[in-house]
Amino acid sequence: MSEKRDLLRDRLGSNYEAFCEALMEAHEGLTFEQCLRMDARLILILASQIGDPEILSQALAAARRNAK
Repeated sequence: MSEKRDLLRDRLGSNYEAFCEALMEAHEGLTFEQCLRMDARLILILASQIGDPEILSQALAAARRNAK
């Protein structure tokens, strides 16, 4: 069994602002539906990079908890 990782720990550090800006810019000019599709595709790309089903399950649970 793999150890649980702190998925909510900030790993971007000083790059956080730049990433947020790039993410916002990527949404510019898109409709709401296009934004949803882009976000879904981004999630799948990042999940593929992570590649660990247990970490992805933990991430889904953390995101759901914080969505309520």
